[in-house]
Amino acid sequence: MITKTEQFEQQDKEYIANTYGRFNVCFEKGKGSLLWDVDGKEYIDLGSGIGVTAFGVDDAEWSEAVTKQTHALNHISNLYYSLPQIQLAEFLCKATGMKKVFFSNSGAESNECSIKAARKYSHDKYGEGRHVIVTLVNSFHGRTITTLSATGQDVFHQHFFPFTEGFLHTPANDIDAAIEVLTRPDVCAIMMEPIQGEGGVMPLDKEFVQAVTKFAHENDKLVLIDEVQTGNGRTGSFYAYQQFGIEPDIVSTAKGLAGGLPMGATLFNEKTQFVLNAGAHATTFGGNPICAAAANTIVNRLTPEFLDSVKAKGEFVKSILIGKKGVVGISGMGLMLGIETTVDAKQVIAKCLEKGVVVLSAKNKVRLLPALNIPQEQLEKAITILGEVIAELAHS
Repeated sequence: MITKTEQFEQQDKEYIANTYGRFNVCFEKGKGSLLWDVDGKEYIDLGSGIGVTAFGVDDAEWSEAVTKQTHALNHISNLYYSLPQIQLAEFLCKATGMKKVFFSNSGAESNECSIKAARKYSHDKYGEGRHVIVTLVNSFHGRTITTLSATGQDVFHQHFFPFTEGFLHTPANDIDAAIEVLTRPDVCAIMMEPIQGEGGVMPLDKEFVQAVTKFAHENDKLVLIDEVQTGNGRTGSFYAYQQFGIEPDIVSTAKGLAGGLPMGATLFNEKTQFVLNAGAHATTFGGNPICAAAANTIVNRLTPEFLDSVKAKGEFVKSILIGKKGVVGISGMGLMLGIETTVDAKQVIAKCLEKGVVVLSAKNKVRLLPALNIPQEQLEKAITILGEVIAELAHS
């Protein structure tokens, strides 16, 4: 007799496009940082849907706001004003010092908007021939044709030819190489992730980010910061770039912004705030009232005190795991962590699932992106199990 999980796995494979390498778990419900599968097994969630459910599953404040908004107004075209959207935009601008926001539905879309705005800024001011955007080797910016082109990993540059032209890739943390490519007359901007998430949870060097930003601004090349994964409190600050001491021209974000609903945002500073005028860019669903209402419940709780607790939890995880058998090192900031181990990360994930803990991978590392408010006792229990799994696999 097959289990419920096996039954749903068969249905999934029959009807859903085979684009994901799924693990043999079918989750049915959750509460906070606890999940239960269709067979009733309990798990502690250290993945939060890849950094999306920022305050866990079925968060009371989030659920109440979403439910209330469904009864008030579930959608209205962007041809009209929408109160939840206006409230969210005001909050984001005041929290960052940026001047304008464009709302979309995903990280890839927020990066597409950033790219379009950078090219339009340069074309409006300098004319044709100044459109190239520099990104970093090992970066990841999305899965549309253009954001794949922007992504600095060769593994993604296949199958879908021809890719969008106008991107150059320079090594991360090599100041001289970055400045050399930024001197090219056809370059209009550089795009950077403060931490290369899909690239293995690799933080950029502060010195590199500051030097590149300074040179770019001195030469009127825009600085685009991709905060799709690092934003909205994930690293212990509202946005990760705020820990690097820079002021970007455009910031893109998504994932945890609406706590589980699809929403992206692109923020513009004083220089770029009027680049996208009426008709230059648009979306049907971006800034949807339900998504915006959900996002308001997330950002309003990212107080300095709460963000300090995110940093503290990240340091707690490091203190438990560093020096343990099988652990080579830990990278990242706040609750965006990558654990390099002597064993295969996929084996660690599978073994943790057996023991009721959900973790992720990024390149060769075990990746942790728990809910920002995960209870300390659940975090401690899950990290203890994770450490035991790594040690067990390293010993075998």
